Amino acid sequence: MAPSTPLLTVRGSEGLYMVNGPPHFTESTLFSRESGKNCKVYTFSKDGTLFAWGNGEKINVINVTNKGLLHSFDLPKAVCLEFSPKNTVLATWQPYTNTIANKLHLQKINDFVLSPGPQPYKVAVYVPGSKGAPSFVRLYQYPNFDGPHAALANKSFFKADKVTMLWNKKATAVLVIASTDVDKTGASYYGEQTLHYIAANGESAVVQLREYPSHLLQKNGPIYDVVWNSSSTEFCAVYGFMPAKATIFNLKCDPVFDFGTGPRNAAYYSPHGHILVLAGFGNLRGQMEVWDVKNYKLISKPVASDSTYFAWCPDGEHILTATCAPRLRVNNGYKIWHYTGSVLHKYDVPSNGELWQVSWQPFLDGIFPVKTITYQAVPSDVPSEEPKVATAYRPPALRNKPITNSKLHEEEPPQNMKPQAGNDKPLSKTALKNQRKHEAKKAAKQEARNEKSPDLAPTPAPQSTPRNTISRSTSGDPEIDKKIKNLKKKLKAIEQLKEQAAAGKQLEKNQLEKIQKEKALLQELEDLELGI
Repeated sequence: MAPSTPLLTVRGSEGLYMVNGPPHFTESTLFSRESGKNCKVYTFSKDGTLFAWGNGEKINVINVTNKGLLHSFDLPKAVCLEFSPKNTVLATWQPYTNTIANKLHLQKINDFVLSPGPQPYKVAVYVPGSKGAPSFVRLYQYPNFDGPHAALANKSFFKADKVTMLWNKKATAVLVIASTDVDKTGASYYGEQTLHYIAANGESAVVQLREYPSHLLQKNGPIYDVVWNSSSTEFCAVYGFMPAKATIFNLKCDPVFDFGTGPRNAAYYSPHGHILVLAGFGNLRGQMEVWDVKNYKLISKPVASDSTYFAWCPDGEHILTATCAPRLRVNNGYKIWHYTGSVLHKYDVPSNGELWQVSWQPFLDGIFPVKTITYQAVPSDVPSEEPKVATAYRPPALRNKPITNSKLHEEEPPQNMKPQAGNDKPLSKTALKNQRKHEAKKAAKQEARNEKSPDLAPTPAPQSTPRNTISRSTSGDPEIDKKIKNLKKKLKAIEQLKEQAAAGKQLEKNQLEKIQKEKALLQELEDLELGI
């Protein structure tokens, strides 16, 4: 059994060594420091009991629990290591010599991703489009690769020069970020991205980040990060021009919670899935927002400047941030944080040294129980550092004049912090629910009046695009345009019926049957518009 406290493995110009985890942070005696610059690779087993590393001459394997050397292999050229899930096999990567066990016959496969977890194993494959045909991603279950119906699911789409495929932990669904190298609209230098959802049961959808009926969720711009919760029931997307928006979606691809906007480009769920960190690294200042995602409450807002690496500790309480070479060759080092914002341990590499890699010892699920979230910062012996705030440049003519509070971008607060009209206090969950009911009831009454007196009906406002559809221009084919128009008309009628039902109106049987057809109509509309 592995130790109860995770170890920290550090690789840099000072060698390869281990550090005891919280609360001690001293160099561990379980592993003798390996000096020199030839230690280029290391890995733990999935349960953290075995540790393997290469020193440029051999690959060594030790038992972390009793410090015993188990094996030593003469593999000086190995550059990647991986233990099997049951710790019975150590795979090393060097010049190719393995035999083929099975093969998927599919032309022009550009990328593939294996599912995590135990059997049955699944694989997602991507085939780019050509000659006007769409790109597609298909899901297969190993070893069922042959036959016309072998694929578990298929999703085709345009606007994809490359994709990133992300399995959830239970291997029940994949998120696909499709990217183009060039944005033909001219809105971005970095191309255009779309997000797709594909489930192993055959369901699929486009995750609408910019075309929801509610203006609160519209946000143009790139997709910076998408991450699954460990529960596999929801995911978080960070997207849009800065300040970027972050939103949690469920498996129906409907938004669950909107975090507003802020300086962020990454998201990290805790191992237990109960805490979410939204962070701005890279060309941003390292601001982090730590959220309780069960109650959607902000816990802390620490700043980890110049960080190039972030990792949750397996205990779900501690966070590792680091500045590593070659990304940054100055101010290398690492910090251990508590999620409440306290820095518990800090190590700075000497000015003539470099830090190349640092990581937690892994543990199996269930070793560390979920603890109650606390909002009070835990005590620490490490002196707190006030982040340096860079002042904006002011020309000489304005330096002796009062500073006006002007911003290039106004940040949008989270949805539970948005004030009501004429009220500066944030809305509670109950208030938000009641407000939606009131608006639906009001809309239903207006619709009823319009039906009785059509001449008195006000001019209708432009309708938003129905959910889970893509706004497109006309196809040039009158027949297709007519079908799209009719589908939108039916979906509009269904939305009105749903509003009437929400307001308490008793619907007829045929009206209920219309509502049940909404999903099929949305899919038909999406297929038509994607084919344009």
